[in-house]
Amino acid sequence: MYDYLALLLGVALAGAGGELFVRGAVGLAHWLRVAPGIIGATVAAFATSSPELSVAIMSASEGKPEISFGDALGSNVVNIALILGIALMFGSIRAHRQLIKRDFSVALAVPLAIGVLAIDGEISRIDGILLMVGFLAWLTIVTIEARRQRSAAEEVLGAHTGVASVVQCILGLALLTGAGRFIVMGAKGIAEQFGIGEFIIGAVVVAIGTSVPELATTIISKLRGHDEVGLGTILGSNIFNGMFIIAVASIIHPIHVDAYAVAVALGFGAITTAMTYPIGIDFLTRRRGVAMLVMYVFYLGITLQPDGVPSGLFSGSHAP
Repeated sequence: MYDYLALLLGVALAGAGGELFVRGAVGLAHWLRVAPGIIGATVAAFATSSPELSVAIMSASEGKPEISFGDALGSNVVNIALILGIALMFGSIRAHRQLIKRDFSVALAVPLAIGVLAIDGEISRIDGILLMVGFLAWLTIVTIEARRQRSAAEEVLGAHTGVASVVQCILGLALLTGAGRFIVMGAKGIAEQFGIGEFIIGAVVVAIGTSVPELATTIISKLRGHDEVGLGTILGSNIFNGMFIIAVASIIHPIHVDAYAVAVALGFGAITTAMTYPIGIDFLTRRRGVAMLVMYVFYLGITLQPDGVPSGLFSGSHAP
């Protein structure tokens, strides 16, 4: 019974936290006079990736950075194939050209770069430093663009003062973080009750659980008409996960790479990222969302087969 209550509480916290965080992020963008997509790709993306960061620090400190590696790669697939796919079921999402130009190419380059660094069977500390340098370069570009936009941000209905927006962001983040932990806790307990193996718990439940903040933020952004915040959060979160999170884990402790497991995760990561690029029109449609959900089912079918991804990469022990 406790597991079910924890799961329900997590869902409730996700809804409340997502509402507060989106309102705060949009208000903060207005106060700072920058486009909401900038806030989504930076502040919101970093905040919603906090569960993955927690996993990275804890697992790498315990000498098991592969846990964080698997969580980060798995979360990137979940963010687009599942979360963005679900959000698109609520209606088309506008893909702003400036957002796509700035973040899409970087998000697509992330799995390719990790694949190159992993060729020798390890993500070393030097590799981690290279990823961190790349991440800081992207963050610098975004910061420069934010300064250029300070005088061009549009007014958003319901935006409050800067202090109020910051408070909303902090409260929303706290609720989203708590939501992720409760959902992972409850879902893991329920899965164990039904005798589901640790690998499935880790690959499916925990990856989804640590992505709950992105799910709440993206769906509520869509419902509130702030598409740029939701899509920016998804792409920004994938950049944070693929560069910053993996960099932190590998700098603390080098990561051993399983060729098959990483190839599957990176391959689907690159394919799903490519699916966020608008073709012909500036919108991602419901049809694209259906394709993303089908891709996620296909991804699960490959990773969960008995001879598929080894349980060492996605272990149930990496729950936050």
